[in-house]
Amino acid sequence: MPRGNKANTKTNKQESIEATLWQAADKLRKNMDAAEYKHVVLGLIFLKYISDAFEVLHSKLVNGKGEFEGADPEDPHEYTAEKVFFVPPVARWKPISDNAKKTEILLDNGKKVDIGGYVDEAMEAVERQNLSLKGVLPKAYARQNLDRASLGGLIDLIGTIALGTEQAQSKDVLGQVYEYFLGQFALAEGKKGGQFYTPRSVVKLLVEMLEPYEGRVFDPCCGSGGMFVQSDKFIAAHQDHYRRGDSRIPLNPADLISIYGQESNQTTWRLAKMNLAIRGIDSSNIKWNNEGSFLNDAHKDLKADFVLANPPFNDSDWSGDLLRDDARWKYGIPPAGNANYAWIQHFIYHLSPKGMAGFVLAKGSLTSKTNGEGETRKAIIEAGLLDCIVNLPAKLFLNTQIPACLWFLSRRKEGRLDKVLFIDARNLGYLVNRRTKDFTDGDIARIAETYH
Repeated sequence: MPRGNKANTKTNKQESIEATLWQAADKLRKNMDAAEYKHVVLGLIFLKYISDAFEVLHSKLVNGKGEFEGADPEDPHEYTAEKVFFVPPVARWKPISDNAKKTEILLDNGKKVDIGGYVDEAMEAVERQNLSLKGVLPKAYARQNLDRASLGGLIDLIGTIALGTEQAQSKDVLGQVYEYFLGQFALAEGKKGGQFYTPRSVVKLLVEMLEPYEGRVFDPCCGSGGMFVQSDKFIAAHQDHYRRGDSRIPLNPADLISIYGQESNQTTWRLAKMNLAIRGIDSSNIKWNNEGSFLNDAHKDLKADFVLANPPFNDSDWSGDLLRDDARWKYGIPPAGNANYAWIQHFIYHLSPKGMAGFVLAKGSLTSKTNGEGETRKAIIEAGLLDCIVNLPAKLFLNTQIPACLWFLSRRKEGRLDKVLFIDARNLGYLVNRRTKDFTDGDIARIAETYH
């Protein structure tokens, strides 16, 4: 068999594992809508992962060989030192699995619960032991509309996949399953789903064009954290860059980037925190407040080296009337009925002296002239900030039929301040189904190479 076919077979096999899992999980959904069910499933996947990873280290500590000699397997500090979440006994996967079909479970504190109540107790216990997860994990498994038989079936299903073992971690099985499920939930939710999920190929294109090798990466409307995950993947895929001409290779190039984010939807913020935690990415600077980035900027003093974002298109409900005199509007006051130019100037405000920004906007942002938008755009171009525009094909986004484009701003345009590159990518991509289009890796490479 030619090598290419072998690789394809392997990819299809991996995809079929994810697809099979999704189909089985979706069958168990019954009368819950996708928006609610999303947190039920992704929370259990997260719990299975941290339990698997805990058990790997736990068995090493029990064996007590080499560096683990004399270690206490039940000491949370042993796990913190190895960047593994400590999982208390109630939240370990085996007792969860053993209790999945029981109608009454007696807890150590004398409380009687069903499996829904048991999982809620497990989530609470994990949060108590791991402060970085405080307020993040879903605790709604005891709700009335979640069928207990379906929950038991879901636990059995997720129990069939190894997620946190060393082999699974080396293959990023969890990352792939989690990302696939996020995408499928976004599809199932339709318009609402797009609020937390940007298609992976669009995120990958933004990252490949910006090349965030090191520095501060900022997304002020971060959804489920896809921009940060892809930045981390970019670093992993470009290890050779860090070896070039420098013998002092950092132990982990990922330590060279720090991430900052903000999200106004609390349940989406929780998804982001879990999404980053399963990959070992520090999420301490991912902030939530329900006022959002315009009214309550959680990173007021941040000057980022890279801004990556997919803000809501043409948002009319952004409190523009309350912010007419804001210091961020250096190039023109954005109209109260459309946040596009508020977002652009928010990004510029947060750029470091050599910073770059790449973000998605509605295509109308390129030509709009209402309420001074044309003059603001002109001022941004005359300041030498606009670097590149990519015209995107239709059907890339799950949540809107509005035509979209990518903007790239740069403070490092020496020698080409008066030049802007336009890339027409409308005819690239392929149809995944009647409603959705996607870029191939070849499409992404072609656009990124053209830009560079």
